[in-house]
Amino acid sequence: MSTHRDRLLPARRPDRVALPEIAVPQEAGGELTLTFQAFLTTHARKWLAYAYLHTGSEAAAREVTLAAYERLGRVWPHALRQASVEAYAWAVLKERVMEWLYDRRQPTALTETAAFAVVAHALLRECQQQFAMLESQLGLYAAISRLPERQCDVIVLRHVIGYRDGEIAALLGVDEVTVRSYASRGKRKLAAALGIDQG
Repeated sequence: MSTHRDRLLPARRPDRVALPEIAVPQEAGGELTLTFQAFLTTHARKWLAYAYLHTGSEAAAREVTLAAYERLGRVWPHALRQASVEAYAWAVLKERVMEWLYDRRQPTALTETAAFAVVAHALLRECQQQFAMLESQLGLYAAISRLPERQCDVIVLRHVIGYRDGEIAALLGVDEVTVRSYASRGKRKLAAALGIDQG
């Protein structure tokens, strides 16, 4: 599954985003800088993957992710005082993604970027079975993009980007039971949309 996720990511490593340009408060002997840099290191690849899935462009994903980092860097002391730093930071990233899409009057590119990954995988493997599955997989990505926002986020974060349920719970500011509930409801809706018998 991780190799499939890697095909959804931009070609270059997301941890190569130009982070030195970000202004981070230098208080408490540099502790804020260290916590901020540690946070970015932990989430950089997955944040970039999320932005890429929605913008459909490596350059746009880097632009959106860097804008989120810069915003977060400016308010990092405030973020650290929140009940959940992860949930606060996730809201900053989602806001930047939604602003980017709104400013360009375009919908999420989830279906198109996922479709490209499936096509690339099929071509690279030169496997007839993969081509036979292509239509149903594209239908799946389209169905995912039509889920309610929280269900879509959980399905994408869990199955496409690779976050664990505990990490998703922290990002969304909910408990793991709620994450599993969103995942279960999302899967039921996907099964119904695709005419799949869950049994």
